Amino acid sequence: MGWRLSTIPILRRLRRLWRQWLRAERPRQPAAWWRLRDAAAVLVVCALVALLSSWRWLAEPNLRPGMLAPFTVRAPEAAEVVDSTALEERRQQMLPRTTVQVVDQQASERLRRSLDQQIKAIEQLLVTDQPRVEPVTLTEGQRRWLRGLDSLQFTAWAREVRQAQLRMLSQGLAPGLSEGQLVEAATMQLENLSDQGRSLGARLLVQTLQGHTNLRSDPALSQRRIEALISQQGIPTIAVEQGDLVVHQGEPINPQAFDVLDHFGLVNRRPRPLAWLGHFLESLAVAGTMVLLLRRWRSSLEPRQAMLALGTLLAVQGLHLWLNQLASPMVLLVPPTLLLAQGLGTACGLAWLAAATLLWPIPLSGLLGLRLLLAAGTAAVAAVLAGRQRTRAELLQLAVLLPAGAVLLQWLLLQGRGEPGQFDLLSEALLLGGLLMAGLLLAPLVETFFGLMTRTRLLELADLERPLLRRLSCEAPGTFEHTLMIAGLAEEGARSIGADVDLVRTGSLYHDVGKLHGPQWFIENQEEGVNPHDSLDDPFASAAILQAHVDEGLKLARRYRLPRPLADFIPEHQGTLKMGYFFHQARERDPSVPEQLFRYRGPRPRSRETAILMLADGCEAALRSLPPGTNEAEAREMVRRILEARLRDGQLDNSGIGRAELELLIRAFVRVWKRMRHRRIPYPIPRRKAFSA
Repeated sequence: MGWRLSTIPILRRLRRLWRQWLRAERPRQPAAWWRLRDAAAVLVVCALVALLSSWRWLAEPNLRPGMLAPFTVRAPEAAEVVDSTALEERRQQMLPRTTVQVVDQQASERLRRSLDQQIKAIEQLLVTDQPRVEPVTLTEGQRRWLRGLDSLQFTAWAREVRQAQLRMLSQGLAPGLSEGQLVEAATMQLENLSDQGRSLGARLLVQTLQGHTNLRSDPALSQRRIEALISQQGIPTIAVEQGDLVVHQGEPINPQAFDVLDHFGLVNRRPRPLAWLGHFLESLAVAGTMVLLLRRWRSSLEPRQAMLALGTLLAVQGLHLWLNQLASPMVLLVPPTLLLAQGLGTACGLAWLAAATLLWPIPLSGLLGLRLLLAAGTAAVAAVLAGRQRTRAELLQLAVLLPAGAVLLQWLLLQGRGEPGQFDLLSEALLLGGLLMAGLLLAPLVETFFGLMTRTRLLELADLERPLLRRLSCEAPGTFEHTLMIAGLAEEGARSIGADVDLVRTGSLYHDVGKLHGPQWFIENQEEGVNPHDSLDDPFASAAILQAHVDEGLKLARRYRLPRPLADFIPEHQGTLKMGYFFHQARERDPSVPEQLFRYRGPRPRSRETAILMLADGCEAALRSLPPGTNEAEAREMVRRILEARLRDGQLDNSGIGRAELELLIRAFVRVWKRMRHRRIPYPIPRRKAFSA
């Protein structure tokens, strides 16, 4: 009985933790609604990703080395079976000893041009008496010998030196040859010259050839030599007698047993639909889960953005299927992760990376598994850093530093394993850097086509010299000033609750652009107290004008190609609020007028950012109208009444903002109000002295 009583508090605590976790994991706002055809298109692309990911299992052998044998097999007859494992090992052992090198004509030509430049520089010493910088340090005897030569003698000497270099290059110049060996070889090639001419020519040859080589490896000739050596030594085989036990049921199949089974036709390589179907469903579940995670972390996700994530995943699977073992995890995983993290957020980039890593074909060898782990780690770092980059210059630095860091890390961890070599790592880093640079160049096109909102694009759109904002400042200056005030309030509010500050700031600048269709109808643009609504004297027409500033704003957003997340600020900052002044006028004339005719058509705010703008828009005019003697507590109470009214009206139901965050917003708005109403010291203006003659 006591044991039961002691477990009750533990169960209650666990139940409380479970509920808290569920509340924390619940989306802040509902995901955007997709049309049926868009959802069907996304599902079809998920199926294509699953098909490519499971393609290799359509022809997977039913047996492979390392798996447990499903039956016992004895050799049906005697045979000589090629040992493929031993053959490959012999190839690898022969490779360092069978590299065939040939003369590289381009390298030889570069060395010949270098010698020609040295000879021409020495020739200048013959035609001028002025001191010059010498190409080589000449002895006094060599200087006297040169001065004693005429042009024909110098030409003959230069020809001998060039011929000597050609003979040395035609034999092949080994890298790292010592200086003494080069001097000895050059002196022997110039034995027909005089002592001074031979000494000077040898020094020129050594200076131009030392540290260089004109040899390169020829893969085709190297392969022929390997095949010839294997033929001479014999192909390794496995001798099998009739009745020999090949493999026992339940034992692991070793490579030699697999070769014997394959020789006798016991390895089935025909399609296995059930095995393929299992992997297809697994891949489909991974792709579908990735889309759900994207919608979970980015509720405004559009179908075309989901298509972008699935399209990059499809491209990665297709390239891996095509390249097979040559596919580099670093090159295939890092650029898409960086692109998606920039446009959709760090969480979405990590979700894509997790899906791509899970769909990477297995089995993984030790080296490939380590490279995949390094690539996933590098891509995760790129996703985290991408969310913090605010300019294209910072992204350019990231595109340079990521490949450099990746190749250094791989070199440190993979050295001593034999592969990949330095050349492979360097070429992989160069390819990765090139892809990242190409991504930066194509980023504006991708952002526009798929509606991505990167930090850099938000900052570019927030430039007050943008055409639409410039029009607003010139044609509706009162609205423009009102916009700047709201931007300050909304930015501070977003910062206080951890919302997207850049999105709120940029959305605030564009939320009232629809007032350009008739600036004089809005009070902030009216001068000398002239209000055209008074002369109109029709509350229904006035309400239509107010709704029109939302409709016209959406038209301008489409005309100026504003991204959808920014265009959403235009209708959602008004939501379905009531036009109280004109509704009151209409009710005075006809008490039966329905309230719905005097409400904006919405939709209500569907994100925290648009909800913050709605609340800032409602508080801005009230805060500016507070008398000078208002204290902070009174200002908070006034702001709280406005926010509570929005909450009771249901405007925040779909925004994901709770009461705790409302309190933070109240404090943030009052902080901005306190900065706005700061006082200046009254400076005395000296009285102008009277003029005296």
